[in-house]
Amino acid sequence: MSQPSSLRAHRPRGGEDGAPSVLRETQPRVPSTIAPALPDALKPDAAPPLAARPPAPASEPAPAAPASGAATRPASSQPAKLSLQDFDIGRALGKGKFGNVYLAREKQTKLIVALKVLFKKQLDKHNVAQQLKNEIEIQYHSRHDNILKCYGFFYDEKRVYLILEYAPGGEMYKAMQKEGTFSEEKTAKYVVQLARALKYCHDRKVIHRDIKPENLLLDGAGNLKIADFGWSCLTTKPRQTFCGTLDYLAPEMVVGTAYDHSVDVWSLGVLMYECLVGKAPFEGATHDATFARITRDAIEFPRHVHMAEDAQELLRNILVKDPAKRLSLDAILASAWVARCAPGAATGALVRPAPPAGVAEPARAGAAQ
Repeated sequence: MSQPSSLRAHRPRGGEDGAPSVLRETQPRVPSTIAPALPDALKPDAAPPLAARPPAPASEPAPAAPASGAATRPASSQPAKLSLQDFDIGRALGKGKFGNVYLAREKQTKLIVALKVLFKKQLDKHNVAQQLKNEIEIQYHSRHDNILKCYGFFYDEKRVYLILEYAPGGEMYKAMQKEGTFSEEKTAKYVVQLARALKYCHDRKVIHRDIKPENLLLDGAGNLKIADFGWSCLTTKPRQTFCGTLDYLAPEMVVGTAYDHSVDVWSLGVLMYECLVGKAPFEGATHDATFARITRDAIEFPRHVHMAEDAQELLRNILVKDPAKRLSLDAILASAWVARCAPGAATGALVRPAPPAGVAEPARAGAAQ
């Protein structure tokens, strides 16, 4: 078995070919149309093609609107198409292999967003343009409190711009590094919110496949948001692609057997353990040692960390090697530990605010661009 070779912090991440996080399996992983798998309420009309805009100078630290030649909002009843000049660009929020993320404000609506700027040249170089489109579609069509909203996208000659919900709390992983461990109450809140979001995804035939603190953001009220769908897939059949992050891989994925949405349940259990203990449950000195512990070892609870018996019982029932015997998300939400630490938190409304005027909706998979 090949090992993930791309590193982020202490956790290796990658796929069968050691691809970086935005890369995914090379075979088609989304059907020719994504819309039929979604409820009618989640099917946006296909947006018309966007006019290309002059690119911002590559040497600038943040993208700037073109000084001339850019189209302005037309005086018509049709919504205007957005371009970079419609945003005030703020500080950089993060940098990656394919581009950068900036704090931004849409000038007309005053909506604060995270603007993800991806370079077409890099996307083409690594042959991930279609995969990125699929990722955008899955995230855009997701309407849930605990999934980071993708309002839409636009592009110019050199860049693709994703308009994302801004989560001022940042990565959960950074909060973990700062606090070491979380309280039972805070951990239960995150487990409940993640379980609800994953149940929403699974009901729509989406498997995330890379749940971990680095891919979870926190909003201003400390609520969890799944923010990265780079390894997600829309499928009605078991999968066999080896992908994700080493410490969070489910046993069935490690041994190379077919798997389903239960891999996300396993990852939720690993996250719960790491929140309470401060490290992943099967972490080894080497990649091979971690693989062996995931497939062979029973979960252990360190003596120096006090963990309530109902929390231990829940983890033992989630981190089960046989996915058929693994606890379901509904059972997790109904568990005694959740009832004690997060009473009433297992319910909540699903909401999604409207995107800014002029934001393009992702075309359905297989549609012409």
